Amino acid sequence: MGFGTDDFSRIDTGFTIFMILFALMFVAIIGVFIVVAVKGIGTWNKNNKSPRLTVHATVISKRTMAHHRDSGVHGTGMHGGYSTMYFVAFQVDSGDRMELQVEGSEFGILVEGDNGYLTFQGTRYLGFQRRLQSGASSS
Repeated sequence: MGFGTDDFSRIDTGFTIFMILFALMFVAIIGVFIVVAVKGIGTWNKNNKSPRLTVHATVISKRTMAHHRDSGVHGTGMHGGYSTMYFVAFQVDSGDRMELQVEGSEFGILVEGDNGYLTFQGTRYLGFQRRLQSGASSS
């Protein structure tokens, strides 16, 4: 009723398989972090090298994307809350459309149908100056 050599070799094989799987998962997670960081730096760099453009544009749509941020501390009453990203789609005079991420304060003041001048750099929203309609009163 003791352990035989076969029992120890099965335990050793199981442990080896576990360690290999653990190492592969660790490498995969680190790899994902590296890919995300490189893509973010690449987008930031591309935006910095792009010219700042100001073009006539019309706000054609708005949308939000909310997701739950979990703090990872379950059972403690601590929650990560929600995070919301804001996007506005613009159409320029050439007919091209672009959707840019904006801050919540900008999102709140832009209205579908607004005409004006959009300033952007690559995929980075820099501002929108509403063009006042002729004949509009300024009371």
